[in-house]
Amino acid sequence: MRRRSQLYVPANNPHMIAKAAVIEADSIVFDLEDAVPTQEKESARRSLGSAFRKADWGHRELGVRMNAPGTPDGERDLAVLAAEPMVSMLVVPKAESDLSPLGKATGKALIPIIETARGVLRIEDVVRSEGAVAVTYGAGDLATSVGGDVEAYGRNVYVKTRLVIAAAAYGIEAIDRVYFDLEDDEGFRAEALEAKRLGYVGKQVVHPTQVRLANEIFSPTEEEIRWAKEVVKEYEEAARQGRGAIRVRDRLVDAVHYRGAKKTLERAGL
Repeated sequence: MRRRSQLYVPANNPHMIAKAAVIEADSIVFDLEDAVPTQEKESARRSLGSAFRKADWGHRELGVRMNAPGTPDGERDLAVLAAEPMVSMLVVPKAESDLSPLGKATGKALIPIIETARGVLRIEDVVRSEGAVAVTYGAGDLATSVGGDVEAYGRNVYVKTRLVIAAAAYGIEAIDRVYFDLEDDEGFRAEALEAKRLGYVGKQVVHPTQVRLANEIFSPTEEEIRWAKEVVKEYEEAARQGRGAIRVRDRLVDAVHYRGAKKTLERAGL
C-alpha cells in the first residue's frame, strides 16, 4: 500500500466525491471533520456510503477523517463507519493517547493526526496503537494549541523529525502535512522534497495538481533506482565473498546503504 498522495475530499460534496474517483491519488480520505459544517455533519455521514458507491475506486485505500473520538460527532461517526465495509481506514484528529481501543472496536486501520502540544509529547503512545499504519500532523491546529504561527509550525523541523522518528521506531509510515497555497507548485515541491529527505513516504493533498506532484516526488527517481540496483547487486556479490564494506562509484557502501537500497526498490515496486 503506497501513500505518496493522500487526497482529502469533503464528505458533504457528492460532486467532489465523484470527481475524486478519477484522480490518481494513492489514498483518499473523505473528511467529516473540518470540511463539513456542524449542521451538515449528520446528513454527510449518512449519505457518504451511497455517494462513494456510485464510483469505481479500483484498489485504492479509502478512509474517513472522523470527528475527534469522545466528542458527540465522533461517536456518531463511529456508529456509522464501523459497519461500512468500503472504509478500510480512519484518520483520527487530535490524537493524544493510545488509540488501540478504537482500532479493536472498529477493525479499521488508523492514521492518527498529531495536532496538539499534548499529542507531540505523547506521540509514542499514539504511534504504537494497535491498528496504526501511519501518522501525520496538522500544522494549523498545532500552532493554535500553543499560540504560534501556522507557517512556522508547518516548517518546524523539530515537529517533523519527532514525528517521523516515532513512526519509524514503531514500524509505521509518516505522511507530511497539507500545503495550503494551491497556486505555489514550487513551494509544494520544496516542502515535499524536504519531507522525503527526512523519511516521509507521502503528503496530504487537497488539489489534483498536488496529487501529481506528490506522486512524482515520493516515487524513486530513475537515478535512485539505478543506484539502488547497483548497490544491491554489488553488495550481495561482495557478501558472498565474505566482504561487508565495498566501493561503488567511489562511494563507501556497507550494510546500512544496502538496506536503504532495498527499501528504495521496495518503494518503486521492484
